Amino acid sequence: MKRVGILVVLAAGVASLACRRSPQADLVVHHGKIVTVDPGFRIAEAMAIRGDRILATGSDSEMLALAAPDARRIDLAGRTVLPGLTDSHLHAVGAAMYEFDHPVPDMETIADVLGYIQARAAAVPKGEWIHLSQVFITRLKEQRYPTRQELDRVAPAHPVVFSTGPDASLNSLALKRSGIDRNFQPGDGQCRVERDPASGEPTGILRNCSHYIKDKSEEKQPQPEDYLRRMRMLLADYNSVGLTSIVDGDTSDEEVEIYRQLKARGQLTCRTFLVLHVNANDPFEKIEARIRQAAVNPLHKYDNLLWLRGIKSYLDGGMLTGSAYMLEPWGVSKVYSITDPAYRGMRYIDAERLYRLARLALENGFQFTVHAVGDGAVSAIVEAYERVNQDFPVHDKRPSITHANFMTAEAIRKMKELGIVANLQPDWLYLDGATLRKQFGDARLAYFQPYKTLFEQGVVVGGGSDHMQKIGSLRSINQYNPFLGMWVTLTRQPRWTDQPLHPEQRITREQAIRLYTINNAYLTFEEKEKGSLEPGKLADFIVLDRDILTCPEDGVKDTQVDQTYLGGKLVYTRKTVAQARMSFTTLP
Repeated sequence: MKRVGILVVLAAGVASLACRRSPQADLVVHHGKIVTVDPGFRIAEAMAIRGDRILATGSDSEMLALAAPDARRIDLAGRTVLPGLTDSHLHAVGAAMYEFDHPVPDMETIADVLGYIQARAAAVPKGEWIHLSQVFITRLKEQRYPTRQELDRVAPAHPVVFSTGPDASLNSLALKRSGIDRNFQPGDGQCRVERDPASGEPTGILRNCSHYIKDKSEEKQPQPEDYLRRMRMLLADYNSVGLTSIVDGDTSDEEVEIYRQLKARGQLTCRTFLVLHVNANDPFEKIEARIRQAAVNPLHKYDNLLWLRGIKSYLDGGMLTGSAYMLEPWGVSKVYSITDPAYRGMRYIDAERLYRLARLALENGFQFTVHAVGDGAVSAIVEAYERVNQDFPVHDKRPSITHANFMTAEAIRKMKELGIVANLQPDWLYLDGATLRKQFGDARLAYFQPYKTLFEQGVVVGGGSDHMQKIGSLRSINQYNPFLGMWVTLTRQPRWTDQPLHPEQRITREQAIRLYTINNAYLTFEEKEKGSLEPGKLADFIVLDRDILTCPEDGVKDTQVDQTYLGGKLVYTRKTVAQARMSFTTLP
C-alpha cells in the first residue's frame, strides 16, 4: 500500500508539473461564434490566444480553462468572429495622397466632371495644368469620355488631362503643349492616338500615351511626414472594415521606403505584402539589375509584417477604358470611343519578353504577376508561364495574374495545371457589369470573373479592390469594403440593372469568406501563418455586428466591424469610427 501511495503522489506531482508547464492564454474571447475557416470550416465558441498567436479554439469551458490568472477575458455576447481579412490588390500610398492638395468630390455625370474642372480653372492661375484622374467613364451615367470641346469650354486657358488609368482625354491646349497634332506619330508602338475619321485631327483621346503628355503638377507637394501621416489614416480605415493584411500591388522604390519607415516606427497596422513595379519595356539589362537588387533587399527576407515578395508589370490596358487586350475585337463603341471594328485593345509586352521577364522574376525568388484584364492578355500570360514551366516547375512558385476579368475555359484548365493563382476584384462586376453587358452581350461575359468555375476547378482565387484613390471604404475610387465584395460574389448583381450577370457563377458564403481570408493568405505564401483561426497561427481576427453566415443576403454588404485585432492586439474598435472619419475629411 505504501508503494502504491507513493506512485499516486508521484503521478499527481507529474500532472501538476505538466499543467504548470502547459501554455496559458493571456487573452480568451468566449461565448461567440468563431468561424475558424479551417479546412472543415469548423465553428467554435471560444478562442484562446497567447502573445500574438492562437493557442486553441473550442468550447467556452475548454478555452476559459486555459486562461492565465491575469488573462483578459472578453465576452462576445454571441457575436461572430472571422479571421482578419486581406485585400489582395490595392495602391495604398497613391490612394492616401489623392486628396492631399484639395478634396475631390464624387462624380457621377459629365456635368459633375466639367463642373469640377471649371472650379479648378477658377482656383489656379491661367496656363497651369488641371489633372483629374481615375473617374472612369463606365461609372459616369453618360458612359463616355468628356470631349475635347467640352473640356475647352470649361477651361480654355488651362491644359486639361482627364486620365483613367493608362488612357486619357485632353483638351486642345493640353494637346498643343504636348506636341500632339494631326502629324504626330508615336514612335514606341505602345501609344494610340484616336483621330477624327474625316479630318485626321486628334479627338483628344489617347491610349497608353501618358509619357507623351507634358503635364506638370502645380499642386502643393507633400513632405515625407505627410506621406506617413496620411498612410496612418488610411491604414486605420482599412482596419475599420476588417482588413488586417494588404497587398500593395505596384510599388515604387519610394513607396517601399514609406512602408519600411512605418514598420520601423511601429505604425504598420496591416501586414503588407509588397509587389515591386518593373517597367517591362525598359532595356532588359536594367530590368535584370532591378530584380537582382530587390532580391538582396533586407525586406525580401520573410517578415510577417512587411515582405517584399512580388514583381509586377503591365500586359494590357483596362476594361474601364476600352483598352483591355481581347481575343476578339471590342466592336465599335461610343462609350469607349472605338471607331476601328478590328480593334482588340492594347498589348504592351511581346511574347518573348513576357517569357523572359516571368522567368527572371520566378527564378530570383519572386512571385511574378501582370496586370492582365482581357481574355487575350490572360491567355498570353498563361502561355508565358507554360513556357517557363518547360525550363523549371512553376507550380510551387505560385505565378499570379492580377485582375484576370475575362477568362476562357482553356486558360482556367491550364491555370489549375500550372498552379497559377488569380487575383480578382469583385466590385468591378458591381460597378461596371451593366456597361460591359451593353458592350459585349451576355455570351462574351460567360467567363467574366467566373468565381464558381475557379473554385470548382481548384484554381486558388483571392479577392481585392484595386483601391486607387481617396480614404473611405465606400467613397473611394474602387471601393475597398470587403463585405461589399463578398456580397457581389453571392449575387453577381451589377448596379443600374435588375438582372444578375451570369448567376450560375455565384458562390456560397463560405467560399466568399475564403476569398478574403485563407485564399488570399495562399496567394502570398502565408496560409500556414494566417487566413484561418487555427492553433499556432497569427491572432488576426475581427468581431462583427451580425452573423454573416445567416443574416439576410443583402445584409452581408452592410456588415460592420465592431473590433479588429492584429496579433492579439486591438487596433480598431467601432466607437472611434466617427472620430477617424472626421479626421480624414478635415485634414488636407
